[in-house]
Amino acid sequence: METTYSPAPETKGAEAATSGAERLLLAARAAGAEICFANPGTTEMPLVAALDVVPGIRAVLGLFEGVCTGAADGYGRMTGKPALTLLHLGPGFANGIANLHNARRARTPIVNIVGDHASWHLPYDAPLTSDIHSLARPVSGMVRTIESTADIEGDTVEAFQAALKAPGSISTLVFPVDHQQHPAPSSASAPGLIASPRRFDESRVEAVAQMLRSGKRVVFLLGGGALSERGQRAAGRIGENPAVRFFSETFPARTERGGGLPDIDRLPYFPEKAIEQLEAADAVVLVETIAPVAYFGYEGLPSMLVDERRLTTLADVTECGEGALVRLAQVVGSSGRETGVSPSRYAIPDCALDPALVGKVLSNALPDEAIVSVEGGTCGYPFVTASASAARHTILTNTGGAIGQGLPVALGAAIACPQRRVFALQSDGSAQYTIQSLWTMARERLPIVMLITSNRRYGILQTELRRAGSVAFGPQARALTELDDPAFDWPSLAAGYGVPAVRASTTRELEAALDQALAHTSGPSLIEMVLA
Repeated sequence: METTYSPAPETKGAEAATSGAERLLLAARAAGAEICFANPGTTEMPLVAALDVVPGIRAVLGLFEGVCTGAADGYGRMTGKPALTLLHLGPGFANGIANLHNARRARTPIVNIVGDHASWHLPYDAPLTSDIHSLARPVSGMVRTIESTADIEGDTVEAFQAALKAPGSISTLVFPVDHQQHPAPSSASAPGLIASPRRFDESRVEAVAQMLRSGKRVVFLLGGGALSERGQRAAGRIGENPAVRFFSETFPARTERGGGLPDIDRLPYFPEKAIEQLEAADAVVLVETIAPVAYFGYEGLPSMLVDERRLTTLADVTECGEGALVRLAQVVGSSGRETGVSPSRYAIPDCALDPALVGKVLSNALPDEAIVSVEGGTCGYPFVTASASAARHTILTNTGGAIGQGLPVALGAAIACPQRRVFALQSDGSAQYTIQSLWTMARERLPIVMLITSNRRYGILQTELRRAGSVAFGPQARALTELDDPAFDWPSLAAGYGVPAVRASTTRELEAALDQALAHTSGPSLIEMVLA
């Protein structure tokens, strides 16, 4: 489907000038922007004022820029269209870089608007002056400074065009405050905004079909749109062949799960387990993802998890993996039978919580069409494994590994999909990185259910210490990986942000807390899950 840009109608009289800030927002609105996640400062005040003049763009305040950028990521993953962020100069942008790194890895469309000093003030090197382009370039597909008021409309449309170009990316516009303030013309020559449909290569489909016909053992690795409901159902039909297996990326940006879909689990995180799953295959077929590599380099283990000679691409990250899978299922002549996992409930004993039980309790509790933002491995992996038999839901994971993503992504997803219940399955240490998300959730009255795994340590770091040969932790290693002195008081922390919270230590307490949270629809709630 093609979308063509045309300037939005003016909201003031024809004789009144439109400021540069208003002109940018008019162009952004016409390009499809509906949300602006903002943490503005002095150099963004004209844009703040313009948000009251230009209707149709909802401003959401984040107390920290990493909340804004992470929320834009969650919004973009669920809608497929860019949110705006409004950030203050280079230091403000720098505060948001970690979650922009995650968004870049998720291939999420985002348009950042970064205010800058007045163009005539920049030569004086004021304290907040910085090289914004150098900060933005590593996480942005397009970085541009708006050089004059005549460029505002065209630059804005090009930023949206770049963000929406397959497979999706981040655009950053640096907007000097004097250009925001001055009258700005409407450009009759502004470029059109065209969203091109994704396609796939029929010859690649035939090549993979030939592999299957020849009896080769094939592992498919799915990412992007291949993990849609339609893509997974096609995978289930292809998977009738006993020589075929399917995995998703270890950290998919978005995957549909449960509700009768096939059980396509994530490729294991640690390289030994991932290599074990891949080494028996004659071919590993990539579908809208990149070749699997180890998350970190470990002595004695390869960085590439599969020999490149065994790699085949069915659809690259710019192509339509969903369509390629559907076509492949047609070509190989599957029976069309449903091969998914029937929804069912786990029998849960009344006992202390552990990660596997948390995963099963949450799987039982999910309402239909829930969204689950997963950050933290302690309970995240057990939940994803358990959730194959849950009601239909969407899972969003930490694609780039930069900590502090889970709560903001849940926030953005809740704004994108107000009709769906959103859960944030979060570890206690990583939740502290962007805990300010709780305030925005409460202010926006978003009924997000936050589940904090409280094991009072950085579990992944202790695992890595053991992998590095540290059998017994010394006092410094323990001090750098434990969070129990003092322990976080999650109910008090949540209350300070206006969020009701309870603590659960057993399966029955967690079940009751989830029931209570799901009945609470006027705002967020938090459950601290205390692990023994």
